[in-house]
Amino acid sequence: MSEFSELRQQAGLSIKEAAEKLGYASRQVYRWDKGEAKPRKAVLETLKSLRSIRGGSNHEPDFTFIDLFAGIGGLRRGFEEIGGKCVFTSEWDKYSQETYRANFPDDDHEISGDITKIDEKDIPAHDVLLAGFPCQPFSIAGVSKKNALNRPHGFACEAQGTLFFDVARIIKHHRPRAFLLENVKNLVNHDRGQTFRVIREVLAQELGYHIEYRVIDAKSWLPQHRERIFIVGFREDVGFSFDDLKIPNPLKGPTLESILHPEDGSEAPEKPFTDGNIGRVSAKYTLSNHLWNYLQDYAERHRAKGNGFGFGLFGPDGVARTLSARYYKDGSEILIRQKGKAPRRLTPRECARLMGFDEGRESNFVIPVSDTQAYKQFGNSVAVPAVRAVAGHMKRFILETAEADMKRSA
Repeated sequence: MSEFSELRQQAGLSIKEAAEKLGYASRQVYRWDKGEAKPRKAVLETLKSLRSIRGGSNHEPDFTFIDLFAGIGGLRRGFEEIGGKCVFTSEWDKYSQETYRANFPDDDHEISGDITKIDEKDIPAHDVLLAGFPCQPFSIAGVSKKNALNRPHGFACEAQGTLFFDVARIIKHHRPRAFLLENVKNLVNHDRGQTFRVIREVLAQELGYHIEYRVIDAKSWLPQHRERIFIVGFREDVGFSFDDLKIPNPLKGPTLESILHPEDGSEAPEKPFTDGNIGRVSAKYTLSNHLWNYLQDYAERHRAKGNGFGFGLFGPDGVARTLSARYYKDGSEILIRQKGKAPRRLTPRECARLMGFDEGRESNFVIPVSDTQAYKQFGNSVAVPAVRAVAGHMKRFILETAEADMKRSA
């Protein structure tokens, strides 16, 4: 452990909090924390003073939660912000684990792998269960692909279709006060509604939870159309309803200008995404003329057949399509116009902003993986502001349930 890391932890600061206190970018603080670079003496002295002031003590969390199918921690961020403490994490992908560790380096637990191989008895007790169980078996794209290959999907898919039942067995064993499950919008209509009917029956009838669900479009907070279903369950009938959830007017949501690199010198360069004195987007994100011509020809062929397939081209005043995990292939769903040349892909930093991991034009979220992996991770993740809104709406009911439990046990 580096001296910086030791002092930071003694001061009770996360990477992000330390960056804000010290006036440096999170990525620089992350390098100091890992011992990859040595900070100035003044930085260490500042940490020592913060350690003295705060005493390195952490306040008791309002509640505990577990993070299943955690990805890069999108669900977790919303629930930490309302006073929760993560006590268990499960994520099988090694690259997502790398990004998760980089952004949550203070955990007192290791990241567990394949949830199907983890006994529910080995998972610590918790108040809230979070799970963004894999979307592929229930998404329109996933179903189409499996149909074309004559492969099963939904609950019949041995690879991923039964992962919901791993969530169910953990809920059944631990009986958390509440849960939040997130999935693609198409979950409601999959297999003519049969899939979602089974999910509701398991949660409500077999497990006895009071459930509410709502499809929420992240466009209210981010310059992206991204509709996802949020399923909330409470062990007790606490009166939770999505009807009271306050969602900003989507027609007044931000545009892409709010997350794009300005390229005018107002933003510090961040290699490998931007370079030069004014932070110009690296040339590697501009499509080759060959690829750009191919995408235009492909779109035209489908237009002639009356199909809607094709690229999405946007300017700073636009709102993007849904960012998907396949974005690394050609970036066609979200292309940014450029004057006098082919359009470009979003950079991974812009994807972090588009998903709400960085707010506005911040660059605090640590991206330690390749562009390919980063695109997959952000495309598979949740829109953080939407989670934040749902978590904030759930908090009162989580705490009320905890108080009721304490009274019963007194």
